[in-house]
Amino acid sequence: MAKPMARYVIGIDEVGRGALAGPVVVAAACVKYGMRSKASHLGKLKDSKKLSPLQREKWLQYFKGNSTIIFAVARVYPRQIEKRNISGAANLAAIRAYEKIIKNLENMEYNGSKKFDIKAIYLDGGLFVKSRKYQEKAIPEAKTFPKADETVPVVAIASIVAKVDRDRLMQKLAKQYPEYGFEIHKGYGTKLHLDALKKSGLSVLHRTTFCKTA
Repeated sequence: MAKPMARYVIGIDEVGRGALAGPVVVAAACVKYGMRSKASHLGKLKDSKKLSPLQREKWLQYFKGNSTIIFAVARVYPRQIEKRNISGAANLAAIRAYEKIIKNLENMEYNGSKKFDIKAIYLDGGLFVKSRKYQEKAIPEAKTFPKADETVPVVAIASIVAKVDRDRLMQKLAKQYPEYGFEIHKGYGTKLHLDALKKSGLSVLHRTTFCKTA
C-alpha cells in the first residue's frame, strides 16, 4: 500500500516595499493542508498591520514553538532594489523564501516518506514568485491577489514573520546609524526621518531613488 503523501499550503507576504531605507523582506510560511492554527491565548490570527508590536512578537514565538508551522525569510537590500526596482526586488526575495521552504520540505519525512504535494501557494498584493510570467508558467498552483494577508491564515503568518524580522533588523541598524531614528520609524518616510535626512544626508541603507521623491 502506498504511503499517504503530505499536502501543504504556502503563504508569502512582504514588508518594507514603501520604505526609504532598509531592505524589502519577504517571508514564506507553510502549514499542512486543512490545518487550523489555534492559539486562544493570543486572540484571533490577523494580518501583521492589525497587531501591535508585542502581539506580533508573541505570535512569532508561538510559530517557532509549533512544529507544524514552517517559515523562511529572504531580504533584498537597497542597491539591489535600485538595480531591479522595488517590485523586482520583492519578487526576487519571494522566490528565495519559497525555495528555502521547498528545501525544508524536501528534508522532512511524513509517515516514513519524503514525498509531498503543494496544494496551493497564496501571495499578497502585487507579489509574485520571481515574476508574474515565471509564476504563471512554472508554478500554476500559486495565486496572487489583494488582501490575501487578511483572508488567508497562512499568509497572515507570513506577514507577521516578515514584519517582526524587518523591525528587529531596523532596530539593530539604528545602533549603527543613530542619527536617523530607524528604531522609531523603521525606515519609512515620517517627518522625523525626513528631518534627519535633511540634517545628515543619505546613508548606505537608504534607497537613493526613493529619497529623491520623498
